[in-house]
Amino acid sequence: MLERDGTIRWRVHLASPRERVFDFLATPRGRAHFWAVSAPDRAGDIEFHFGNGETLRSRVLTREPPQRFVLTYFDDSVVTFELLAADGGGTELVLTETGAAEASRIDQHAGWVSVLLGLKAAVDHGIDLRNHDAQRTWDRGYADV
Repeated sequence: MLERDGTIRWRVHLASPRERVFDFLATPRGRAHFWAVSAPDRAGDIEFHFGNGETLRSRVLTREPPQRFVLTYFDDSVVTFELLAADGGGTELVLTETGAAEASRIDQHAGWVSVLLGLKAAVDHGIDLRNHDAQRTWDRGYADV
């Protein structure tokens, strides 16, 4: 959902427990399963390496296992992942991004769907949805991370 004030917000239900979901978000090994080719931690920063060759340095602002993970993202926006215990089991993940540049907001809004569905496939089913083809990436019009 793209709110009037420019805030991006998405919710997704995951069958996996919060601890497992948090591990996929907050560790290099986890992020490499669904989000980036690699994303090592370096002195409180995450260095994302994406399939199109782009690199992004993010700062981890909050790491509260297993309920909250906050980092900077493109254009120094702030992304918050809230992990709530779901009724009936699993995890309700709420992603909120604030401060996204107006020029890139639509792409970032849509891009989070790819990231979150990739997370769901990886964490709940052990499947990597990415195509791993540098010629077929998001910035070339492909629905891929």
